[in-house]
Amino acid sequence: MLLNTRHFGEIEIDESKIINFKEGIPGFEDLKKFVVLYDGDETSPFRWLQCVDDGQLAFAVVNPFMIVNDYDIEIPEEIVSSLNIESIEDVMVLSIVVVPDDVSKMTMNLKAPVIINTKNNTGMQVVLDTDMYSVRHYIVEELRRREVNTGADTNKEEK
Repeated sequence: MLLNTRHFGEIEIDESKIINFKEGIPGFEDLKKFVVLYDGDETSPFRWLQCVDDGQLAFAVVNPFMIVNDYDIEIPEEIVSSLNIESIEDVMVLSIVVVPDDVSKMTMNLKAPVIINTKNNTGMQVVLDTDMYSVRHYIVEELRRREVNTGADTNKEEK
């Protein structure tokens, strides 16, 4: 299927990869069909959640587990049931990213992850019932913190 997009021009998408958000995404409830795009680098945590219903809309998204080492969520049972999730291996979790003019202030929404059942291509953005995570978690700051922690680990002397 050909899709004319704002960010990528005209692209070919595999219809079998279209994810159905039966409730849409908050603020975009009328738009139900999306596809996850990436630039071919499987190691990058960044992706795009491209709307199929409106080629002008795409969300920058990130795999939060690749950014925040201790990100740990429990998907509410009603969401597991609604998306017909049978196995954790079938779940993709993404966080919507906001990229301001100052890229160093880029944030991701850890409070309301996008949950996708990759087995049946259904998805939903879920607001978690926890105060552990913020809607504006600074990505660059988190990556710097990881670098410092990793650097500290490698400089320890063995005794």
